Amino acid sequence: MQAFVVYTALLGVLLTIIVADDNINISNQGNVGSDVHQTVNINNHDNVANINNYNGWDSWNTVCDYNKGLFAARLFSKTSCVVTRMNPAVVPSLAQLSKMAGEKKSFSESTSPLKARYTVTQLQVKNVAQYGEHINALCRGIPTFYAQEIKNPKCGGCRANIVTILGISLCF
Repeated sequence: MQAFVVYTALLGVLLTIIVADDNINISNQGNVGSDVHQTVNINNHDNVANINNYNGWDSWNTVCDYNKGLFAARLFSKTSCVVTRMNPAVVPSLAQLSKMAGEKKSFSESTSPLKARYTVTQLQVKNVAQYGEHINALCRGIPTFYAQEIKNPKCGGCRANIVTILGISLCF
């Protein structure tokens, strides 16, 4: 009986390590004296990462749903959400995100090199729930738009560059 209890406890510890979630807080001093606070939450069980950037009106939240291959950003300055397909060549893996967060690297535009540019369409998404529970929780109740990757970002295509997250530039 004792062997069973020890085995069960050991199995519980191992499963906890395998499906563990990473919760990391990063505080950065802004270059104009303002405080920027970021949190990174990685759910290894659901293959989802949430990155939150708290910076007043320039705050944003993102969800990277690796199972669905979708990236969503809630932009407070635009009071809207943007959803797009993740380009695996651009978006870091969960392991890379965890490493970046563990090294206390910022996920804001000042530290991420531009890797891809997306243009936000004018058509509003009618059913946010179609993108899954995590993106629905982020974007429910606010205008949500779909973004498409600009294949050659050097040729322009942006009227206004609103935010860069993880090297992904969203253009309106």
